[in-house]
Parts: sequence; C-alpha cells; structure tokens
Amino acid sequence: MFKFYFQQKLTITLGNIYYAIFTSVMEMSFLILSGLLILVALLALFDGLYLHLIRYQLQNQADSRLEHLTHTVRAIFFPIILYLLFLNHNQAISFITGSLVVFLDIVALGIDAFSEKDSRAFMGGLPRWEYILHLFVNGFHFALIAVFLAVKINISDYEFTLVSDFNQVLNFKYFEKIVRLVLPGSILFAIVHILLAIPNINNYWNTKFVNKI
Repeated sequence: MFKFYFQQKLTITLGNIYYAIFTSVMEMSFLILSGLLILVALLALFDGLYLHLIRYQLQNQADSRLEHLTHTVRAIFFPIILYLLFLNHNQAISFITGSLVVFLDIVALGIDAFSEKDSRAFMGGLPRWEYILHLFVNGFHFALIAVFLAVKINISDYEFTLVSDFNQVLNFKYFEKIVRLVLPGSILFAIVHILLAIPNINNYWNTKFVNKI
C-alpha cells in the first residue's frame, strides 16, 4: 500500500516538474520570438525601405534589377509567412503552405546574395557595414522561423506531431499581437516593392518624389 502510494506520488511530482519546465520553455520561446520579430521588422524597414529604395534607389539602377526583383519576391513572402505560419498555424494545410513559402524564401535569398556583387557595381560594391547588416537581418529572420518551428513540431518515438494550441502560453498572446501589428506594414511594404517594379509607376515616383529629394 505504501509502495503504491509512493510510486503514485513520485509520478505526480515528476509530472508537475515536467509541466513546469515545459511551460517555462514555451513562455521563454515566445518571448524570444517576440523580440526577434521586432528586430526583423525594424532592421528590414531600415535596410529594405531606406537603404534600398530611398538612399541607393536600386529600382532605378540597371545593374540592380535582379536584386530588386528578389527583394520584391521576399517582401511578398514575408506577410504570407506571418499569416500562414504564425497566425494560422493551427491549420495543417496553412502550416505546410507556410513552410513551403519559407523554402522558396531561402531560394530567393540565395539568388539575392549571388546577384549582389554585380548589382552593387554602380556604387563600388556592397559596403562592408551593409553586408554585416544583411547578415543580422537575415539571421534574425530565419532564427524567428526556426524557433517557431522548434516549438511547433513535437518529435517523439521516431514520429512528429504538430502542437495545435498555444493559447495556454501567456507570451504567445503577446507574440500574436505583435504579428498582427507587423502584418499590415509588411503588406504595404510588399505593395511598394511591387509598384516600383512597374516601369510607368516607378517613373512617376521618380518624377514626383525622388528627383525632389
């Protein structure tokens, strides 16, 4: 009788410890995710909007057409990833589609990196500090995705399952709010890239705004 009680008590205690550790890890993971998303949004705004479109005006450089195209594609991918992978993650088809977009984003990044040497010839090459900036923004970008996949995918006994509900994790609610705040801006950012890739609209933009800066 005493042995049974001791085993049951030990099982409950170990269960409580496991739950406490699991909860702490999940809370810390979504806290890290929130920080990463804020960093990605701020760095992408500085790099993608100010440096690429305003300061260097890559959309106006003949050598930079491929780079601007890859930036446009990645700008389109980002809000899709935010919505499918983060906001709508509880739907399996949405999660799988979002993961596929992440793969395509990696391909686009590879093309972008390959094109940068020729693309920045007009300015004497890519500045070292901007190269470092690209390392940080892309590092944080894919770290954001990797950490989320780590908490989303549960691997055990040679199989994996998807965690369908994070509603019990307090920091997930804050992370979700940040995603919803970033999403409209990322959509607008993608639209700007698309419009500037259209010659007639880009010419109008140059005439009305860029040439007056």
